[in-house]
Amino acid sequence: MKLPRLKKKTVNEAALSFTFTRRAMVIGGIQAGFGAMLIGRMAWISIAENEKYNLLSESNRVNLTLIPPRRGWIIDRNGRPLANNRTDFRVDLIPERVTDPEGTIRSLAQLLSLSPEDVERIRTELDKSAGFRPVQVAEKLTYDQFAAVSVRLPDLPGVSPSQGFSRYYPAGATVGHLLGYVGAASAKDYEERKDPLLITPGFKVGKDGLEKSFDRELTGKPGAKRVEVTARGKIVRELTTRPDTPGNPIKLTIDAGLQEYAGRRLATQSGSVVIIDCHNGDVLAMASMPSFDPNSFSDGIGRLEWEMLSKDDHVPLRNKTLQGLYPPGSTVKPMVALALLEAGVKPSETIGCSGAIRVGNTLFHCHKRRGHGAVNMRTAIAQSCDIYFYQMAQRIGMDRIASMARRVGMGQKFPLPFPSQSYGTVPDPAWKLKKYGQKWQVYDTVNATIGQGYMLINPLQMAVMAARLATGRQLMPNFLHGASRSAPAPVGVNEEHLVTIRDAMSAVVNGGGTGGAARMSIPGVMMAGKTGTAQVRRITMSERAGGVRGNASLPFKLRDHALFQGFAPFDNPRYAIACIIEHGGHVNRIEDAPMIASDTMSFLFDQAKAMEKLETLEKGWGGTPAERMARQMAAFRLAKAIEKGEAPPQAAANATEAANATASNASSPAPAQNASAQPAEDDAPPPPDSNPGGAR
Repeated sequence: MKLPRLKKKTVNEAALSFTFTRRAMVIGGIQAGFGAMLIGRMAWISIAENEKYNLLSESNRVNLTLIPPRRGWIIDRNGRPLANNRTDFRVDLIPERVTDPEGTIRSLAQLLSLSPEDVERIRTELDKSAGFRPVQVAEKLTYDQFAAVSVRLPDLPGVSPSQGFSRYYPAGATVGHLLGYVGAASAKDYEERKDPLLITPGFKVGKDGLEKSFDRELTGKPGAKRVEVTARGKIVRELTTRPDTPGNPIKLTIDAGLQEYAGRRLATQSGSVVIIDCHNGDVLAMASMPSFDPNSFSDGIGRLEWEMLSKDDHVPLRNKTLQGLYPPGSTVKPMVALALLEAGVKPSETIGCSGAIRVGNTLFHCHKRRGHGAVNMRTAIAQSCDIYFYQMAQRIGMDRIASMARRVGMGQKFPLPFPSQSYGTVPDPAWKLKKYGQKWQVYDTVNATIGQGYMLINPLQMAVMAARLATGRQLMPNFLHGASRSAPAPVGVNEEHLVTIRDAMSAVVNGGGTGGAARMSIPGVMMAGKTGTAQVRRITMSERAGGVRGNASLPFKLRDHALFQGFAPFDNPRYAIACIIEHGGHVNRIEDAPMIASDTMSFLFDQAKAMEKLETLEKGWGGTPAERMARQMAAFRLAKAIEKGEAPPQAAANATEAANATASNASSPAPAQNASAQPAEDDAPPPPDSNPGGAR
């Protein structure tokens, strides 16, 4: 096969010129395309994204710092501040910017005279913190301290001094459980909200109580400060400042003076006082003592103070008003009597009290060993006769009693602005079957009818019960002043029956009953009420045969609770009160529930007289709560120093003796002439398979 011959390509000047021109056009087109892209990109950056890059450029020259907003005030019904803000100089550490942690902490400790406890806290928090989340060094500094740190900033990288506002609680510990406290936001808070304000030095969020419940309303809008800096972060000059917008104020129904008085009047005891306005259900005071000083928590509580509070057997960290649950004891007897009246029992019907009654195979005793003799309903309430209620309760059954208990507020869940509450228990046959799978027994009814066994209540519910017995209306507790509310529904009982109950409650206080210590010294004002004692231990038959040990001889945790609920004036109820003293045991008449309730109620009618008495009493207790807490803290700190070998044992012994002398005098039984005004009451033991029983 013959292949065709290829033609030889002729290369000349014209062909070469054409090839070069074509390649040049391709390369030129590519170059033009790249040029167009660069021009377009430059135009996009300089025009479309001009603002973005201006801001980035500005941020290299100017630092924008958020100014924490001032929290809204919390004020009482009269406009008096319960929580406000005060000017504050503070110093923080920004972990990301600290180059020499130990050296910086040593320098600050010297400049600010920090205690070893504070230094240890700063080291611990600095190890746990990361990034730009600030670590508080100190608050409430003097101007000289603030200036001393400010002039040394070039040598202290990561140190952030600032002038702002800190939260302040004028009444201290007396509002600790009511208002709660504020503190720095946690890492969890930041993860949830992703708000840069949360990591701004000096910004605080509500951590407990009303501060937490109303945190959004109390938090205002932050301000901002623009500062020109060098490339190394040194401040050149301040440019502009936008002020912050304070948060909204919250006005409460609380009376600040009454709240503080109630907290102070609880003295050295562990307990609670609640007062409610019978006209509308406004809560005027809600004190739980002992308590913590919210100023300490807001400033960053020290390790030693926290340890002291957490180890105190009076449990100052627990809100006894809303979280404490107690057997109501004989304070429920007016309610039980109201259930008896509604069931058809005549108030004039009498029962013979011989001092004991047998129910099944258990002997239930009255607090009066020899009995009260023949008693009717009024006498049974006034003298707190257990036998009367043992017999009558068996006649009508527990279902009717439980129904009445719920109508007067026991076991009820109130819509309150508090993050944590306990609601108590109103037991009945259905409840026991559901909870324990057991049938209700007669001894369960006997126990419940004197406020023992399974029955539990908190102090607020007790105050509501007193208010509903006083008014016949289902008043609801309220904490926000001026809040719109619907008219309360009636309790649904005969008014004549309520009159009978109120008359009997007046006899408790003013007619020779068990509550004589609650008699008011205000002319023309009489209080009606009911005392109660709730056992926390079982009294065995052998102990009863040999003589029941008095509360004064028992350890603190084994003493009975002391309770009182009532209202005043008796003939035109305006205020209702409840007071519970944990393990009070009625060993000190002056610091017992009835007299505490009487004095606190007196403040509403004659402030000057009430304050004069309180100030006299406080001299025997070792001063105000703040003064007693300061001595307690000093003694605890010294005891810890002894453990570490930092102080001689004799110094600790002397300090402890001085700190405890007043407290031991206050907690000891009152003199015989004071303590013997009312007879001691001793209650029936519970059956073996129920809770400890007994009340008066």
